[in-house]
Amino acid sequence: MTQHEVGVLAGRGKTGRALARALRERGARVRPLGRADLDRLDPALSGCTAVYLMAPNLHPDEPALVADVLAAAQRVGVDRVVHHSVAAPYTPSMPHHLGKARGEDLVRRSGLRWTVLQPCAYVQNLLSGLRGDEPAVRVPYDPDRLFGLVDLADVAEAAARVLLEDGHEGATYELGGPRPVSARDVAETAARVLRRDVPLQRVPTDEAVAAAPEAEREWLRAMFEYYDRHGLPTGGLVLRALLGRGGTPLAATLARELGAGDPAAGPSATGR
Repeated sequence: MTQHEVGVLAGRGKTGRALARALRERGARVRPLGRADLDRLDPALSGCTAVYLMAPNLHPDEPALVADVLAAAQRVGVDRVVHHSVAAPYTPSMPHHLGKARGEDLVRRSGLRWTVLQPCAYVQNLLSGLRGDEPAVRVPYDPDRLFGLVDLADVAEAAARVLLEDGHEGATYELGGPRPVSARDVAETAARVLRRDVPLQRVPTDEAVAAAPEAEREWLRAMFEYYDRHGLPTGGLVLRALLGRGGTPLAATLARELGAGDPAAGPSATGR
């Protein structure tokens, strides 16, 4: 029986850590790779049976990084690559999404056995405002726009399956949660889970991007403007097929992550 060893780029971030747990639960070895490993890709990937190709968040030149990783994988004999892209990668008004789209193209033409995953935004991205003494949901866009918010643990489980199982070569999988939800739905569901009021606040874009490096601020502004107009809706059937079950409901994800409430809390009052 082959002992899988998977190289995970950005392996020390929240997605990388979640994926590492899912892979280890399935008996695979994990090699987390950080920024320092990008300068020594051949030894970093040597001996791996597969690589999870995930760029650091808002990487300034993701296509170049993808090309370097693919070339190194070919040189050292890694023939399976799973590319962590994004939902709606070809979105001209969001530059970092276009970088994902160009990376997908390189993966498809690499000659390796490839799979592309296109996850939506995580429920976990909204957790920072829900922890602490005064929980709130704060977003810099229309709080009623719909998103296919997905549980990071579900994305990690799906990615582990794709990395370790046969039959996924040449596939592109959009990974969305079980139903589209809005920031308002998150606030209402969190209020039931925490059994207290959870205000919903729209924050100014400048405030939302202030802590980001200057080079990333325009990309973030463009993303929030797109979200304000369109949200980011995705479907949940692909994730259901990969997991053999429905994606984790919003209430269950919030209850687990916040350590409180009833994971069986019903759908939001809006019905979305």
